[in-house]
Amino acid sequence: MLAQELVLKQRTELLHALCSSGSSEHLERVLDLLLAHGELEWEEYQNIQIPGRALYTNARQLLDLVYTKGAVTCEGLLSALKLTLPEGQHASLSFSGCSLNRDRNVCHKPTSESLLNRRPSLVRKLQGCISGALEALTRSGHFTSGDCDEVRLPIHTPSQQARRLLDHVRSKGDPAAEVVLDFIQQKYGSGSSLNQEKVELSKEFQKFQKKLTSSVLAQSCFLSTYGGTSHMSLDEIYTDVELELSHDCTEAPLGLEDIVGTAGTKNVEADTVLVSGEAGSGKSTLIQRLHLLWARGTALQDFLFLFPFSCRKLNSEQRELSVQELLFQHCCWPDRDQEEIFQFILDHPHLILFTFDGLDEFKQSFSDEHRLCCPTQRAPVHILLFNLIQGSLMKGVWKVVTSRPEAVGPVLRKHLRKEVFLKGFSPSGIDCFVRKHHSDPTVAAKVLGSLQTNTALLGLCHSPVLCWIVSQCHRELLGCEEGSLQTITDVYMMILQHFLQHQRPEKTSVGLGWLQENKETVLHLGQLAFDGIGNTCYVFSFSHLKMCGVSEKDISMGFLILSKDMSFSHSRHYEFLHVTIQCFFAALHIVLSSCSDRSTIPKLFELQDMTESGIECFRACFPATHQEQQVPGDQDTAVEKPNLQITATFMSGLLSDRYLSMWHQSCPSTTLERKVKQVSKCLSKGLQKHFRSIPQPVAGEKKSMHAMPDFVWLIKCIYEMQETRIAKDAMSKLEVDHLKLTYCNIGPIECTALAYVLQHLKGPVGLQLDNNSIGDVGVEQLLPCMHICNALYLRNNNITDEGIGKLIPKCIQCVNFQKIALFNNKLTDACTQHFSLLLKTKQNFLSLRLWGNKIGDAGAQALADALQNSETLLWLSLVGNGVGSTGACALANIIRHSSSLEEIWLTENCITKTGVECLIQALKHNQHVKSLWLRNNHLSSEEVEDMMQRESRLVF
Repeated sequence: MLAQELVLKQRTELLHALCSSGSSEHLERVLDLLLAHGELEWEEYQNIQIPGRALYTNARQLLDLVYTKGAVTCEGLLSALKLTLPEGQHASLSFSGCSLNRDRNVCHKPTSESLLNRRPSLVRKLQGCISGALEALTRSGHFTSGDCDEVRLPIHTPSQQARRLLDHVRSKGDPAAEVVLDFIQQKYGSGSSLNQEKVELSKEFQKFQKKLTSSVLAQSCFLSTYGGTSHMSLDEIYTDVELELSHDCTEAPLGLEDIVGTAGTKNVEADTVLVSGEAGSGKSTLIQRLHLLWARGTALQDFLFLFPFSCRKLNSEQRELSVQELLFQHCCWPDRDQEEIFQFILDHPHLILFTFDGLDEFKQSFSDEHRLCCPTQRAPVHILLFNLIQGSLMKGVWKVVTSRPEAVGPVLRKHLRKEVFLKGFSPSGIDCFVRKHHSDPTVAAKVLGSLQTNTALLGLCHSPVLCWIVSQCHRELLGCEEGSLQTITDVYMMILQHFLQHQRPEKTSVGLGWLQENKETVLHLGQLAFDGIGNTCYVFSFSHLKMCGVSEKDISMGFLILSKDMSFSHSRHYEFLHVTIQCFFAALHIVLSSCSDRSTIPKLFELQDMTESGIECFRACFPATHQEQQVPGDQDTAVEKPNLQITATFMSGLLSDRYLSMWHQSCPSTTLERKVKQVSKCLSKGLQKHFRSIPQPVAGEKKSMHAMPDFVWLIKCIYEMQETRIAKDAMSKLEVDHLKLTYCNIGPIECTALAYVLQHLKGPVGLQLDNNSIGDVGVEQLLPCMHICNALYLRNNNITDEGIGKLIPKCIQCVNFQKIALFNNKLTDACTQHFSLLLKTKQNFLSLRLWGNKIGDAGAQALADALQNSETLLWLSLVGNGVGSTGACALANIIRHSSSLEEIWLTENCITKTGVECLIQALKHNQHVKSLWLRNNHLSSEEVEDMMQRESRLVF
């Protein structure tokens, strides 16, 4: 269907998509893109964005105009909507493969015109520094105080203020525009390329740019992970994942372009952005999506050249190379003028972007000891890479690097501009992915229905790789008994069955016959995987496969695929569908091999304190013949701790009672029993080591254990093993009053395991889970252990009102529960109905902290009503919740009559003099309150001074 017909047919849906949120942000982002790509003239934009006019009226005006301008503009609108709207809204609209096409050749343009061409990028960069830009414009004489006041109207959001600033600047002409561009250039350093339009490309340069763009487009238009999934278009399956900055940064949701934006910048002198995420969280697919958007000209428009690198491929590069050879031999070879093109890259580093996917797969650990500054000097590839990351080479070039967090140490982090955390799918992302994966809506609905009835499985699906497995194996999933899939091992066993039976659907075996029929395949692939994991090898030559007994039949099962980066007509190389599948087969090898080294399992669990000598001991577990088959240059290989931990997790699950009966025909019972005992002993011993490290409490303080990520890993292994005895035994020895698990990458999957184990604690504890990624699904997974909590701390965990609706009813039933802190989540006034019930029901409740949410006056009033009869609450914190004087007056009534409240925090709200007067009058009737915090409210300095003199307990 033509784009013009789609706009007309979907008019109602398009209006809803642009306006249903109640905010004009979606409409304004679409207008930014249409202006930048020349689909709208400035005068047309002004006719649409009339101040004070209803949002729906402006949106209708846009749709009318776009339709009359014809098919090309309609296509531009649909593409802009696709880039702007959240993934969850895509399903109800058809975009028909539309894309914004733009001329990437750069020419001279008036500076004020460049404000339109760069508008989306400028809005992102300006919204965090409006005051600085206004100061520069005022200082230069281009803006008056009246202009500044119009930009800074409090009704505008930061992005709207940025747009108003750009609109004013455009009306002032080129000199004002130069001031803004220079301001941003100075603020964000060489990483900003806002003056790109001043660079002209010769015909030969344009040819290379076109060739590079075509190459990147060809590599990124089809999904490359999970074996390419039968040439599935990336557009058809790509689903946004949740991105976060460090927890003290802005709470605004991040888009893909924000990865190279200014938000979250920690070191303006650095050029490298790290995108970190656990195995299977979607790092490679995300970086592929960035490549695709750049090649189409719909994102990253500040960069003329993008050079993509796979660290897995670079791992196999044995030659010493210069930077020039690295770029042109591994990415795109210029047909002519190689020296001139490379010199252009050296002269304009801010126009260049490098991406390195999979730093954690590199054989060598990052080091900044070997410095290299000359881009024409040859060096081993890992030294080139490390010097690019730290900026010794190609300073000013932006580099985006993906890695698992465990592989990034403090030495590398000091060279980062910022770090972006990839947190997997949100609940709406799971829904969107499953619907995209299944063209039949009925099947998608059944899969989603099955997930909703199994919260443990739903929690697993926050990991994109697990969500893909569940979607791929929908027939097996829908044929399972309800609740039978609980662990990660369960999910990977399901894909094992799926692939093995898929090859012979006409002879699908009953019971466990499918495993016995394919026993040799499993053993061969297990041997290959085990060798590879131990030697940090993820790409295998055909001779390596042959040495492990892997046949063409084994390859045809689908677990191994041709490595697209390493296979040529004369040489075939293979890799597993995903690194987690390689870990799964390595675990199968350890379980099924009757002749494996007895020390393999203990050494696998001793990784948390493994030294270099310990690594060599572990590698001694591998047959010498396989060690000799390493590719040249592997002498410095370090066994990867994260992959070995994943392998140990799978091994724990495979040795659970549930699966032991499956292995009896492949491995002697006595051997299996020995392995089960070894794993059980290692898990108990590992936890005991953590318990012994608990320091003795200072006099008057509670005994506290600050757990580390390795502790969470051991807990996950116990859960995979589904061994209640180990959990009970371990928790009987843990004697603490407070358990701290902050910054441990805890998501819904980990919450399930924690609840399984922690529910067996002997006495109540304070459970601190701040700064993780628990979300609403994770909250639900924690419910089985709520009875052992007397306090719960969930700061910065993306929890919404929905999660509170699940948590509070359970907490009300728990006798010991007395404190809760939910700083900086996503709560609104709707959640206060649940807290009101809690406060009315639990007369022993001590502390409620809702810092940094959005409960507003309505929420404050609801809590005040609930607290009327409370005789135990000591601490109430509503910092940064949009509470105004109405809410303050409602709380004043509680202060007046409370016999227990000691601390009230109302900092960073919207309270005026009227509200504070109510609070002062209430305090006159209550001498029990020790302090009432009111910093950063809507008060003048004179009002603050007066109030402090009248009431000494007010803290400003």
